[in-house]
Amino acid sequence: MLNRVELDRAWADLTLHSLLRQRDLPKRERAFATELAYGALRTRGRLDCALRQVLDRDLDGLEPGLRNLLRLGAYQLLVLEGVRDATAVDETVKLGRAAGFARASGFINAVLRQLANRRESLVYPELESDPIDCVRDRGSLPQWLAERWVEELGPKAALELAEVSQSPPPRTVRLSPGTDKRAVVSRLGGRSCQYAPDGLTGLVSDPVQDPGFARGEFNIQDEASQLVALLVDAQEGDTVVDCCAAPGGKAVQLAQTVGPRGEVIALELHERRLGLIRRERDRLGLKNLRILARDVAKGFDLQGRLWFSRILVDAPCSGLGVLRRNPDARWNARAEEVQRLADTGLSILESAARYVEDGGVLVYSVCTVTPEETHGVIQRFRESHPEFEIDDARPFLPEAAAGLVELAGPTPGALRTWPHLHGCDGFYAVRLRKQPK
Repeated sequence: MLNRVELDRAWADLTLHSLLRQRDLPKRERAFATELAYGALRTRGRLDCALRQVLDRDLDGLEPGLRNLLRLGAYQLLVLEGVRDATAVDETVKLGRAAGFARASGFINAVLRQLANRRESLVYPELESDPIDCVRDRGSLPQWLAERWVEELGPKAALELAEVSQSPPPRTVRLSPGTDKRAVVSRLGGRSCQYAPDGLTGLVSDPVQDPGFARGEFNIQDEASQLVALLVDAQEGDTVVDCCAAPGGKAVQLAQTVGPRGEVIALELHERRLGLIRRERDRLGLKNLRILARDVAKGFDLQGRLWFSRILVDAPCSGLGVLRRNPDARWNARAEEVQRLADTGLSILESAARYVEDGGVLVYSVCTVTPEETHGVIQRFRESHPEFEIDDARPFLPEAAAGLVELAGPTPGALRTWPHLHGCDGFYAVRLRKQPK
């Protein structure tokens, strides 16, 4: 998995799931393989910094497979608890032989043993004297992203965000209407979300393995994502269009909100991702969720109703607010792609705006933190669409979430969440209302 992410910019979750399906591993071994793969990916920058201090050659000059073997060993030695040093070294050497690096067995053994011996004396850049390198190495970020975050957020906040983004996200679910919260907590542990009224977070057990998941008692959904759907202010019996709807968390939340007399039309460009929404619809038994393959940037093409009072655009983005959830995103993202993604988000938003009736609402959201993709898109949109005004998000959120709404800045009234400040994914969302002519 590490090789495919590095060489082919593959998606880590899909790649790992595919690889695990090909192998008949016991449950415990599957869990350990997943921990090694995701952990080494999340902390790659920190591991590389450590490895460079014990190598007698350029780490970047090594073959990618050999480099990733060293990272797997280093992760067990420096980060993962419960693995003996000798075991980590020996198993990495064995893995190297199986992966075609038998000739490098002595090299792997020597590097990892030296790393274990020098563990307490490893040195990382200091934030005060070298903020960018510190955020890059201690925060495990590519150079361009470390530079960007230090400039935009300041060194301290940049490091806090980067370090939080190395840890796995809390297990969080949204309860379906009518679900007994106490029964779910008794089985899975956890606590009520701080901001989302129907959310549980900090679950101890894997919710997907719980019988309640198959029964449709809850949906896997981060707290910030749950708040975004609330900005639509969908009411029972409403029709809502969800653009770029995969994987479907907000679509099913909205479908449960509007009820059987309402309808949610979920639009998604990619056929493979349409299957993710269908799976959630069928699991939850939502007959009021209509799923269509559409390129929203070109239009809805619904061959029927032309105007809608509530439209959600959850635009494709760089995903830098969900690095905990998608650890490959930090390495797959490119600096030059940020503006392209912002342009794509703007084109989708402008296309969707054509279908908003007077007085209707258009919600724009992204799971990233870049200025270009967040308030930059909204500022550009409003320059050419002055009929849309920003609604204050606070009246549509629980009282506990009022502090997540920005009252100043380029887009006052927008919802903004940060992993290092609020414990949930990094989202930006704006509620736009079309003024009658």
